[in-house]
Amino acid sequence: MSSAIRKIALLNWPLLLLVLLLAAFGIFAIYSATWMRDQDFWSRQLIWLLVGLVICAVVSFRSYEWVRVGAVPLYIAAVLALVLTHFFGAKVYGARSWLDLGILNFQPSQLAIIASIMVLSVFLSSFEEMPAPLRIAVCGIIAAVPFVLILIQPDLGSAITWMPVFLAMLYAARIPARYLISMILLAVAVIPLVVNFGLRPYQRQRIVTFLDPELDPRGAGWTINQSLTAIGSGGWEGKGFKAPNTLNELGFLPSTIVHNDFIFSVIGEQHGFIGAGLLLVSFAALIGLGLLVALRASDDLGRLLAVGLTTLIFTHAFMNVGMTIGVTPITGLPLPLVSYGGSFLLAVCFSIGLLQSIWVHRAGASAGLRIRK
Repeated sequence: MSSAIRKIALLNWPLLLLVLLLAAFGIFAIYSATWMRDQDFWSRQLIWLLVGLVICAVVSFRSYEWVRVGAVPLYIAAVLALVLTHFFGAKVYGARSWLDLGILNFQPSQLAIIASIMVLSVFLSSFEEMPAPLRIAVCGIIAAVPFVLILIQPDLGSAITWMPVFLAMLYAARIPARYLISMILLAVAVIPLVVNFGLRPYQRQRIVTFLDPELDPRGAGWTINQSLTAIGSGGWEGKGFKAPNTLNELGFLPSTIVHNDFIFSVIGEQHGFIGAGLLLVSFAALIGLGLLVALRASDDLGRLLAVGLTTLIFTHAFMNVGMTIGVTPITGLPLPLVSYGGSFLLAVCFSIGLLQSIWVHRAGASAGLRIRK
């Protein structure tokens, strides 16, 4: 049996099938959210999905050991891309967070966070004997550079996702709990300073609206109130596909971002509690499979990579769904594999490929199969 066939056999098939199912449902959901406006976002998403699956396959079948060599160059490239974005990026919805590459509006923050996960994984797995305070300090510097560059764009949503990823990776690296608790308490203590002096007025307004949407029901609180109404109106079974007179069809949900930021609102309205619940169960299964990859990884590098990437996917899903139901502030984060967005979909496919690589080569080692890297 050839090495390629062995690797195909060793793939984490439940993970792969679940990803394909979510991505296919995402294309359907994007079409459902935009068909009444005669937009072709769903067809563009299909093209990016096909490209993403190719990336996923290439990364899956190659040993993740390349990360030891490739992490730092990728990190440097991502930081440079963030710097370029600061000066030459396109401004969208108040944030200069996109680079126009012609065929694709590329968001460097996605690449920067994944590259940072890779660098942290290499560092934490290579210097386990280093004193914990020094390890935390070095990791803090690695994480702070992209974090600050992302925050000043300002892309508050992407910056927020970096915090739980960073803490999860330190925990997985066996950093003593007392240090992690101290970091969390320090972060909580500086939140008022960040809110009052580090955020733009519209970002502060989002937080105020999150705490009480009725303070400005026709202004800043309009979107979250309409989202809650749409999801609630779906009931148990939903109004159905292409149902007439939905809040989305009538324009009560923001048409410019309903297919990415508020796709869950459309799903809740059309498919009800049952459909939305099944989607959440699917994401829970995806996170569980990612953590299983981490538990079964053959070394610390694979384990840390799996923890970081899985936490990143979880944070995006939690924040996206949370902002549509009033649990978290509106941050503009997409729902992995479901929301529209080419660069983010490619980033998720790359992450899934790394998870598969960790699984394939761990499984090959444990099964006694000789797999050429």
